[in-house]
Amino acid sequence: MSQTPAPPAGPVPAERALRSVLTSAAAALGVPGEVDALGLPSTRRAVVVLVDGLGRGVLKRHAGHAPTLRAAMADGGRVLLAATPTTTAASLTSLGTGLDVGEHGVAGYDVLDPDRGVVVNQLGGWDEATDPTVWQPRSTVFERAAAAGVDAVTVSLPEFERSALTRAGLRGGRYVAARGLLARGRAAEEVLAAAREPTLLYLYANELDKTGHRHGVGSRDWLHALEEIDALLRRLLSRVPAGTVVLATGDHGMVDVPASRRVDYAALGEDGTLVHPELLDGVAHTAGEPRLVQLHFGADVDAGRRDAVRAAWQARYGTHAWVLTRDEAEALGWFGERVEERVRQRIGDLIVAAHGDLALYDGRRVSPRAFEMVGQHGSPTRAEREVPLLQWVR
Repeated sequence: MSQTPAPPAGPVPAERALRSVLTSAAAALGVPGEVDALGLPSTRRAVVVLVDGLGRGVLKRHAGHAPTLRAAMADGGRVLLAATPTTTAASLTSLGTGLDVGEHGVAGYDVLDPDRGVVVNQLGGWDEATDPTVWQPRSTVFERAAAAGVDAVTVSLPEFERSALTRAGLRGGRYVAARGLLARGRAAEEVLAAAREPTLLYLYANELDKTGHRHGVGSRDWLHALEEIDALLRRLLSRVPAGTVVLATGDHGMVDVPASRRVDYAALGEDGTLVHPELLDGVAHTAGEPRLVQLHFGADVDAGRRDAVRAAWQARYGTHAWVLTRDEAEALGWFGERVEERVRQRIGDLIVAAHGDLALYDGRRVSPRAFEMVGQHGSPTRAEREVPLLQWVR
């Protein structure tokens, strides 16, 4: 019988953290106050290609479909650790600010706003009452680079230009919108060809993540997306001006969860009552993501009831998930060295982080289509947390 793995401990040092990629690129461009934790060479043009869903494990397994990436891995590629939770909203905000979750506060996919008592979707479902610049008030790398005279450019999809997540963690500089992957690559080439001043270019590709969610890692469609991204990089590397530093990384990895292991922990019986009420006794709000559930107790729920709920989760899912209090997860460094009080209140009182092939849903709160998702991420397992850092100097 296999033993339950110990939960990962941190915090992650800067030289191993995804949050250091843009700050290091800015430092290599001479932006004052930025720290080059990754040891990049000085340059006048730095490109960061963020491939959503490009985990180190999945790339290693399928590197035969990505010769450009494979060659870079063999030639000194490094492994970085993404933010916890390992979800796009948290990781991109860490990348964009250079901060851990405990400081920037975008603490997952669905996050409780404790001031209003509502759960806010941090990826694409922000409501009008949540101001992204108030929710995440710290400056971004793009803002700091632009203030220093660097042409800070984001090349991404049109719908993300004014999105709440962009305004929260990736604001600043100028935005070049392009729809398809090839169009984004061409837009990046044009920006670099015209550059007459120090340039920091961020290129975002979401195709791999979208395909993995729908069809799974290693599926025909997923492999096609990986091949297209590899071709994008190969073309970009052949066309950037001499002396350009190009970095490629991901925001999280991905694991496949079979349909039988996508569980509704808030399932209702024929009589309309909870099948497992012991899991939600005293829980006022459910948040997080299927691989890292965050449970918030009501203010009047005493320690005894909280302990009983934790014991219930441990009994039902403990062989496939870490069941931790917020204090325990914080002590392990999951959210960084420091967790600000405004952020602490957004994190669940109880955290259930899957380490096996498990995804946990509150079926009362999510669309039935959510249960169709094959590729998953959110937990701080190696498969979900490790991302490659690949570097080229042209």
